[in-house]
Amino acid sequence: MTDTPNTNGGEQNGNAVPAPRDTGGEVIRVRRGMFGANNGGDTSGYGGLIRTVTLPGAATRPYGGWFDEVADELEGALEEQDLLPENAIGRTVVDRGELTFHIAREHLVRVARTLRDDPALRFELCTGVSGVHFPGDKGRELHAVYHLRSLTHGRIIRLEVSAPDSDPHIPSLVEVYPANDWHEREAYDFFGIVFDGHPALTRIMMPDDWQGFPQRKDYPLGGIAVEYKGAQIPAPDQRRSYS
Repeated sequence: MTDTPNTNGGEQNGNAVPAPRDTGGEVIRVRRGMFGANNGGDTSGYGGLIRTVTLPGAATRPYGGWFDEVADELEGALEEQDLLPENAIGRTVVDRGELTFHIAREHLVRVARTLRDDPALRFELCTGVSGVHFPGDKGRELHAVYHLRSLTHGRIIRLEVSAPDSDPHIPSLVEVYPANDWHEREAYDFFGIVFDGHPALTRIMMPDDWQGFPQRKDYPLGGIAVEYKGAQIPAPDQRRSYS
């Protein structure tokens, strides 16, 4: 009997121990110290800690359970539209009991519409898009992650799309999933991802004239110096570096 992933990300045999990140995948950074401080300002006591930042690599078939069914149906539906699956799907990842399709950004809208409309897929709901910034992932530093849910079949998958810092453009999915309107504005506001085709891509949390994107890893901490019991405490970005 093979282990079959279920819809809540666990496994039917009860073995839910995550696989170690450093035994495979793609290393994008070596992190030193507890907070990544590189100027001697790490006061945590873990300055000698060294660990790799690893993105999970592509999975090989069989993926297990209904994962193969979804992958087969998606690839077949794309072929029916004269789109080679390997041109749209960069890699398929199975990690922590989740199925993730890494999609080329120029094909995102077509893939999302196919996932929504195909009767065997029917991922009718997108619960939003999350921005991620990996400065060490050269050429694809910005990632947008979409969580799709099939109410018809009771399944959850993820789509992931990347773009470089130098060209942070990803097509908007508002025309496919209208509720993404607010989520795309938030990802733009905090990460600077430009969702082309969005009906009104403006900041949603920060002031309109705010400079920069606060949740990027290279964004300065900011802050102001304060006086405490006669001692001057510098601003956080002057005390230690997290870059």
